[in-house]
Amino acid sequence: MTNCKLSKKSQKTLLGYFVPEVTARSAADVLGIRPNTAILFYCKIRLVISHHSALEADQVFEGSVKSDESCSGGKRKGKCGTGAAGKVVVFGILKHGGKVYTVVVDNAKKESLLPVIAKKIMPGSVVYTESLSSDDVPDVGGFHHHRINHGKTFAQRQNHINGIGNFWNQAKRVLRKYNGIDRKSFPLFLKECGFRFNFGIPSEQLKILRDWCGI
Repeated sequence: MTNCKLSKKSQKTLLGYFVPEVTARSAADVLGIRPNTAILFYCKIRLVISHHSALEADQVFEGSVKSDESCSGGKRKGKCGTGAAGKVVVFGILKHGGKVYTVVVDNAKKESLLPVIAKKIMPGSVVYTESLSSDDVPDVGGFHHHRINHGKTFAQRQNHINGIGNFWNQAKRVLRKYNGIDRKSFPLFLKECGFRFNFGIPSEQLKILRDWCGI
């Protein structure tokens, strides 16, 4: 935020609008500033979030871990298989009772997901996925893989992926407001969704962002 021309007061106010998901255009209208100014400031906030997410990317999850892929965009609804043309494929890993980690991948095949799993999940961990997840990826590399078939049972004791499913639902709700996001900018919006999920209380989000942005 060092090169931002907005006053500190305006920056704090815009940050206060960003946290409760007020759109940049609406925030600009209230403050009486140009929409592009607010849009650029929101973009800088997402860059800050992405930067701090990258700093935590080397943290390895272990124990009980939930993973699942999802798609965003495209003309057809559904998963990442047939009919997913034009969609952005994203892969998410959730530590049980902890934080979610997300990354944009080329596709939902083994060769794309395995490097993410190998980097982010400790071998020997228990990994829960949906029964239709790609190519039994967690079966490679010493993971204990449990597949959950939601078509037959929504949860099997504690072996479920509800947490990562909740994240995708929340993320899609946030992303839907923007009426289409270009592929180049999508990773920044995805990291915003991860931040909101990991720090779910607005007051905590605001406190963290003020510290990260230095305002």
